[in-house]
Amino acid sequence: MPADIKRTSPLTRSLLAPNAGPMTLDGTNSYLIGAADAPALVVVDPGPLHEGHLAALAAAGRVELVLITHRHADHTAGSVRFAELTGAPVRAFDAAHCVNGDPLVDGELIAAAGTSIRVIAAPGHTDDSVCLHLPGDGEAGSVLTGDTILGRGTTIIDGDLADYLASLEALRALGPATVLPAHGPVLPDLAASCTAYLAHRHERLDQVRAALARLGSAATVAQVTDLVYAQTDAAVRFAAEASVRAQLAYLRAEA
Repeated sequence: MPADIKRTSPLTRSLLAPNAGPMTLDGTNSYLIGAADAPALVVVDPGPLHEGHLAALAAAGRVELVLITHRHADHTAGSVRFAELTGAPVRAFDAAHCVNGDPLVDGELIAAAGTSIRVIAAPGHTDDSVCLHLPGDGEAGSVLTGDTILGRGTTIIDGDLADYLASLEALRALGPATVLPAHGPVLPDLAASCTAYLAHRHERLDQVRAALARLGSAATVAQVTDLVYAQTDAAVRFAAEASVRAQLAYLRAEA
C-alpha cells in the first residue's frame, strides 16, 4: 500500500486530497472500499480536480465503481477526470453528478468490491447527501458519512434542518458503527456521534430562539449570525449564515 494511502477499517482505506482549508479541515478523504480478495475497488468521493491525487487513487487497483456522497465541489470536481482515468461509472444521488451511471436510490444495496454497500439518503448538509453503510466492515460495521458527520467539529446546514435532524436520528439507529467521515479523523461510535450532533443542533436552536427574543421575530440572517456566531472567522462566515438560514426556516415553520 502506498505510504499516503492509509487503512481506515477492515474494508476501507483512504487518501487525503491536498485541499486543506477552513471548510475542508485537513482536506477531503477519498475512500477506497474493497475486501482483501476482491478483484476491484469502489472509490468514494474522488475529490478535487488534482491530477496527482486522482492518479494515486487510480493506481491503487482496478476501480469498478465511483460513489459520491454529495454535490459539493471538494467531493465531485475530479469525478469526470477520474472516470476518464479508470473507465468506472460515477453514481450520485443527483443525476447531475453521475457519469455513465444511474442515480443512487435510498435503501439500495450495491454488491461491489467483494462486499455490500447500502445507500442511506441523509439530506440536511445538502439535499442530495447520502451515507454509505458497510454492515460487514468489522464487528459493528462502518458508515461513510460524507459531510453529514465530520471527524471533528460540526457541519454546515446547506439544506433543510428538519431533514438533517431526521437523518441524524436514522443514523443513530445503526448503533456503534465506525464513522468514516469525508473530513477529519475516523470516529469509533456512530450512535455517540449522532447524539452529540443532535445535542449541538438543539443548543444552537435555543441560541437562535434567544436571539430572536432579543432582536424581534423579523430579525435577518445577518443579525442573528452576529449574535449566535459572534466568534466565527470571517473566512467561514458564509457557512454560519447558511446554518442560521436553515435554523430560522425551521423555527418559523415550527411557529
